[in-house]
Amino acid sequence: MNRGPLGLCLPALLLMVSAMTASAQKLPPQKPQPTPEKVVEEHFAALNACDWTRLMAQYADDMTFFSKDGGMVLGREAIGAMFRKAVEPPSRGGQCGMKMTPLHIKVVGNTVNVVWRAEAPFFTRPYLGSEAFETRNGLLAAQVTTWDPSALPMKK
Repeated sequence: MNRGPLGLCLPALLLMVSAMTASAQKLPPQKPQPTPEKVVEEHFAALNACDWTRLMAQYADDMTFFSKDGGMVLGREAIGAMFRKAVEPPSRGGQCGMKMTPLHIKVVGNTVNVVWRAEAPFFTRPYLGSEAFETRNGLLAAQVTTWDPSALPMKK
């Protein structure tokens, strides 16, 4: 029988790695909000608090994140992996410590459109952007963003 590192047979090793990956990505229960505005309010509050669990409670299973360069992140698990890094401190590649403030909000049906300002002690100046948050049943179902990590005005 093939043995991997630690002397485990290959199927047992694969099962162990799969279980470790699943536990690292364990998503919290979803927590629907009563209105589209409350969904987005909770999103900003959780992001500003660097609270991954609270943030991920807002996403539908089939969530799609659309970036300004045409990229997409599909599904709640993939979004979870993306935001896991975002809520880390800057020393680990994240933006924890940044505060995003909505400047203008326009609700159209279940879509909340927001122009926002992000400020942080590790930014040289405020960073402006906008997003459209499509909600469904009290959760985020799609998000279109102008967020561009490469354009953040980070202090050197």
